[in-house]
Amino acid sequence: MTTHEQAAGPGPSPTASAGAWQADPPPAAPVGVREAEPPGAEPSGTAPAGPVDADPPRSETPGPEGAAPAERKPGRDRYLDLLRSVALVRVVAYHVFGWAWLTILFPSMGVMFALAGMLMARSLDRPARQVIMSRVRRLLPPLWAFGAVTLSVLIAGGWNPLKDTGEGAAWGLVRVLSYLVPLGAPPYPFGDDWAVQAAGPLWYLRAYLWFVLASPLLLWAFRRVPWAVLAAPLALTAVVGTGLVAIPGETGEAVTDFAVYGGCWVLGFAHHDGLLKRIPRYAAVSWGFLVMAFGLWWASGHAGSGGWNLNEIPLAQAAWSFGFVLILLQYAPSWERLPGRLAKWDGLVTLSNNRAVTIYLWHNLLIFVAGVVVTQGYRLPFLAGERGDAALDATYSMWTFVVVWPLIALAVLAVGWIEDVAARRRPRLWPDGSAGNRAGRRARRA
Repeated sequence: MTTHEQAAGPGPSPTASAGAWQADPPPAAPVGVREAEPPGAEPSGTAPAGPVDADPPRSETPGPEGAAPAERKPGRDRYLDLLRSVALVRVVAYHVFGWAWLTILFPSMGVMFALAGMLMARSLDRPARQVIMSRVRRLLPPLWAFGAVTLSVLIAGGWNPLKDTGEGAAWGLVRVLSYLVPLGAPPYPFGDDWAVQAAGPLWYLRAYLWFVLASPLLLWAFRRVPWAVLAAPLALTAVVGTGLVAIPGETGEAVTDFAVYGGCWVLGFAHHDGLLKRIPRYAAVSWGFLVMAFGLWWASGHAGSGGWNLNEIPLAQAAWSFGFVLILLQYAPSWERLPGRLAKWDGLVTLSNNRAVTIYLWHNLLIFVAGVVVTQGYRLPFLAGERGDAALDATYSMWTFVVVWPLIALAVLAVGWIEDVAARRRPRLWPDGSAGNRAGRRARRA
């Protein structure tokens, strides 16, 4: 099983337990631009941005085989913001309940990598070194805050990363540096439930950083041989994700994650460059369903202890996520604002996009804390006895899911502003766009 999206489970319970970017600055008005202001300037727009990604001003960069980029309406695409918010909620739900079918219902990680790949392609209209440094700058400070808290608690509990990893002091120190720059897997005591859960989401940051570093070369190759680059990750997954070629240790896990989600990342390139719009919809949807069907067929014959949990079946995950994302992007509308009843969720969609790194980094640890809180319910007098215990057992995961969201909100208030500092903008406690929306309404009235 790869390290990604393991079902974390909500903390210890005496009688029950349950089934584990990227925040851009608000954009200026034209063409979804999110880095049009000089460093440190207060963004003029109010819409959110995706995890760790910032869009540069648009330029006429040729797409695959000289194709011009797809035309985009002014403003942010709120459909893509909504997808990212749904992906985050689904990740939290999976890590609380551990339902394997959620990996089929909505492949969150594939969606998040596709959106990040699209924004990376847009940013690479600028010099590659500048883009990579911007991405790394936005990613690392939130990780440092998380690592400082996690390591402090672990060391205070008696764990010594230089001695207790079983790999020697020098290698232990090198691995600890993964809390600073996530090129590898960070160490933690595997027997400690909360530490295992806290470190669970860090695989995503490692994979994201690998994709960022590889994107200049990937995009260069994609714009010359797009179909080969689209197919290459699936082919690589068929080699390294099926045991045909085994790469041991953390390197193997990292390569497998890169291969599994590489197709989704490159689909983001294709969406940005307008390649998907040049494919007849019936053809794209047909191919998408065929790839998804292959993924389910492969999963049916390679189910592990988690059943149809695609996170445990790399090739099935790669195929299902690729086809799912292909169809999502092929049918992608362009929303300047959320339509109809979705409009009432605008503030939360804005907030979750502006604090996606914070939510993703901290949610697993907070699930554990929420489980500890819910466990205290067994001590309530009106739940005493077997019937009370049975009632709480049956609803334990549900209550954990309810309790974790206020804890996530506290984390957003406590450390979310670090994402603003990393983006060189004025820190904000609760960036849900409400202040900007009021300013926009006043400007329209004027």
